[in-house]
Amino acid sequence: MTSRQAKIQEDTHFRIMRILQDNPDLTQRELADKLGMSVGGLNYCLNALINKGFVKMANFSKSKNKFKYVYLLTPQGIAEKVALTSRFLKRKMEEYDALKVEIEALKSEVETPDSERAQKV
Repeated sequence: MTSRQAKIQEDTHFRIMRILQDNPDLTQRELADKLGMSVGGLNYCLNALINKGFVKMANFSKSKNKFKYVYLLTPQGIAEKVALTSRFLKRKMEEYDALKVEIEALKSEVETPDSERAQKV
């Protein structure tokens, strides 16, 4: 997975699985709100995770609202979440390191008076 779109998809799946692990009884609307995405987009991603066997959907058997579902990570899903976490962390650390370099370069530009920069050219 090297394309920008693939990284975005992987990050979205990671975030969904991360939230579901702690809050399996969230509705799709609540989950979509937490992620800042549309319910339709979330539904598409959830179905992909279900089809891959990472998430399973079950309804509350004792609930009065028989349309209320829970989304549980499967053992395969938990293993995938661990792998996604590792890749996500690595990517974010690389971004952090690149930002530190850029910030230092910008600081040196701001700290160098315009007259000194003009003399260097």
